[in-house]
Amino acid sequence: MDKAGTERKLQLQELEEIILDAYENSRIYKEKTKKFHDKHILQREFHIGDKVLLYNSRLRLLKGKLRSRWDGPYVVTNTFYYGVVEIQKISTGRTFKVNGHRLKQFHEVLKESLVEEVNLYDAIYLS
Repeated sequence: MDKAGTERKLQLQELEEIILDAYENSRIYKEKTKKFHDKHILQREFHIGDKVLLYNSRLRLLKGKLRSRWDGPYVVTNTFYYGVVEIQKISTGRTFKVNGHRLKQFHEVLKESLVEEVNLYDAIYLS
């Protein structure tokens, strides 16, 4: 009877060690996946006066798959800790705070550009 009791205690201790090893392996796996995920997140920095576009997450409810999901442009009026950015709509002047992950830089198109036309027929046969 004593031998069976000690055998059972050893089995319970082994089971406890297996459970603790499983918890440790789970913690290590979670740390590695978090590190991998955080490595691929883009850290964006916005400065006061930058023009940005705002991602419209409610657009998926509307029809039209070719519509742009980006709304704007907006002007950054202030930045806060933890990625919070205060933006102002240029047309209406309305100011509100959004998460910085929902923003991207707005690059204005140059209106005046010099385009030189070259006739390929003349370039090939006249040279």
